[in-house]
Amino acid sequence: MGTCPYCRSVTLPGDTICYTCGRVLANIKSKQFAAEQQFNQGSIETTYLKTHKPTRAGVVQTHTGRKKNILKRRKNRFRSVVMLGLVAFIMLSPQARELVFNKWAGVSEYIQLAAAPYHLYPIETTYTVGEVVEVTNIGPNGVVYEELMIPRDISTIYGQTTMFDFTDDTDSLPAQKIQEIIDITLTVNNVDYSIPLLGEPARMPADKLVTADGHEIWWPGVGVDDDMCSVDICVKISLNLQPQEDTFFTYAVTLKSTSYSWWSSNRVDTRVGGGEYGINLDRSGDFSDILDRGGGVKASQFTDPLWYGKDRDDYAINSQDAIVISTAQTISATLPEGLSENAYAFARATFDYLHKHIPYDKNAPVEARSGPVCLNDGLGDCDEQTNAYLSILRTKGVPGWYVLGALTDSNYQNWEAHAWGYILLPMSDDWCNSRNIVIDDCFIEGSVDVVNNKWLLHTPTAFIDWIEEADSSGNLVHNYFHPKYVIDVDRTRTIETLGSAETTGGTYQIKKLPEVLR
Repeated sequence: MGTCPYCRSVTLPGDTICYTCGRVLANIKSKQFAAEQQFNQGSIETTYLKTHKPTRAGVVQTHTGRKKNILKRRKNRFRSVVMLGLVAFIMLSPQARELVFNKWAGVSEYIQLAAAPYHLYPIETTYTVGEVVEVTNIGPNGVVYEELMIPRDISTIYGQTTMFDFTDDTDSLPAQKIQEIIDITLTVNNVDYSIPLLGEPARMPADKLVTADGHEIWWPGVGVDDDMCSVDICVKISLNLQPQEDTFFTYAVTLKSTSYSWWSSNRVDTRVGGGEYGINLDRSGDFSDILDRGGGVKASQFTDPLWYGKDRDDYAINSQDAIVISTAQTISATLPEGLSENAYAFARATFDYLHKHIPYDKNAPVEARSGPVCLNDGLGDCDEQTNAYLSILRTKGVPGWYVLGALTDSNYQNWEAHAWGYILLPMSDDWCNSRNIVIDDCFIEGSVDVVNNKWLLHTPTAFIDWIEEADSSGNLVHNYFHPKYVIDVDRTRTIETLGSAETTGGTYQIKKLPEVLR
């Protein structure tokens, strides 16, 4: 026997190739005939020389001296299998091909999700958020006149006790509390004053609390006079300062806030409530269904093409501006066939479009950009991107309104004033009817925060101070942003966590990845 000089495998006398590695064997040392003679006489080993020029993988030399690619048939067989698979795919029905695409898209999204960046949020947290105001009289007659909102409990559908009413059951699906106010305290110069929840019973202007320093506190309810609340239930405080006097007050709200999702998706942690009755692409109704939900009330209240005229010439929300219309058309053109009227598809595609194309502006102007200006500048902070988002939605008649409050990080260390949106989306008639849900009640009202990539999600890191109420004049929003006046006073305001935040249920991730609509 011999040995292949390439892979050291055993060969037989007379072999012209190595049948282990496929290499061509050169002339036998001391000539082939002599080797055979040695082998016949009992010689144990036959040795070979390497060929002078290596041959291509799979190419061997036959006994006739011709070269042959022994892998050619194998390659042809592989190509045949590929072609057969391609032909089979083409011959499939459109439904079957769509199923194949969906399966692949699901695998692709799974891979992308694994590597995508994310935000981290707690399931539930009880904490105290404090608004701390420090003032210094810099003139002869320093005056500070503040209006502090009394926050409300917030449920999954704001202001309602049930989320869905069922036609075949006396019980309904109860709305869940996502923000529950526990205590409100106003501290002035280290003296605490307890504020009743919902401001009841009211303390009217004629019955103001007067502090030892001559400052005044009351909570009168909503009215038209200056001594009444101008937006919603509130606490009023009037500071009358002596020359060069310093003072401060802290408005502290203790609450329990719970994560909730109005989105039915495997991206949402199962510990977060709402998924079973949340909305998604397949469950969504069309734009035309919006008028048939909730008596069409939100559709009439929050779809005005021009809304909140900051200076009566520039509207924060403007669905008639050319850049808003063209952006809406661009977004619609990206929707897959058959989804052009799907309310969820358009709202989600708009969310992803802004998140991709409008970066956050850390140096946004004091006077917030309108929706059109935000799109034109290609920049925007929280309320500016909200203006752009609601402007685009209103081109399709999707109701959207403001949510105003404050936002912190997952450790409750840093706070800032914040604005985002709420939107109404209809469930489809088929989905509602299959569950015996009254059509008029078959919709969701969910939170959307473009800047922070929170799609139909409430997190305990968001404190809701006020949700916009219907107001044809626009004065409520204006008054919210202008709740005070100061005369001859330096005023600083900070928001901070007072004490420690108690988180229960652990934390979960929200991936920053667009949704594939298909």
